[in-house]
Amino acid sequence: MDTFFVSHGSPTLAVDESIPARGFLRSWRSRVLEAAPRAILVVSAHWDTRDPAVNGAVDGAAPHDTIHDFYGFPTPMYQLKYPAPSAPNLAKRVKELLEGAGFGRVREDASRGLDHGAWVPLMLMYPEANIPVCQLSIQSRKGAAYHYNMGKALAPLRDEGVLVLGSGNATHNLRSIGPDGGPIAKWAEGFDTWLKESLINGRYEQTRRYKQLRGEGAVR
Repeated sequence: MDTFFVSHGSPTLAVDESIPARGFLRSWRSRVLEAAPRAILVVSAHWDTRDPAVNGAVDGAAPHDTIHDFYGFPTPMYQLKYPAPSAPNLAKRVKELLEGAGFGRVREDASRGLDHGAWVPLMLMYPEANIPVCQLSIQSRKGAAYHYNMGKALAPLRDEGVLVLGSGNATHNLRSIGPDGGPIAKWAEGFDTWLKESLINGRYEQTRRYKQLRGEGAVR
């Protein structure tokens, strides 16, 4: 397995055939990752907690509830379901790895289902919903270096047949969103370009310090 980041965009990605990303995600198994993962760990930007938490940490693999954590969308959006089985063994493994790496107590949330950062892309990537899924929360107030180290702690999962999937957006500002088909905001395009080039060229230390570099004018 490997680790991927998916920019899921609007929740309407699940139903809107005009969104180009739908074709990419539907071709996931033929173009990106042919081998089926044993389980999937999704780190979604839509589950933000003070300390790390995993869901589905119960015995058995009951189907996850589908969380419709968005507002003002067409009624059919709230009728969509993605009943992937929970992954209690993966949840406990994530907890073991993070606590062993010094991240403190990892909470187990047996009642939480999958938010749209998880089920919207997975509905297109693995429509059969037959692969066990676990979610891990983020801690947005703890910065990039913290999450980079979290990723290092979870790296053994790749050798255990687990697909680690980050889901969110590299940039996000609903207050400045423009009309469909309009020009890309320069601030968003600039940051995306800087981030892509930094990752491709192995400048990981810069990505961990992006807020500081932005304050110094090095990130635009």
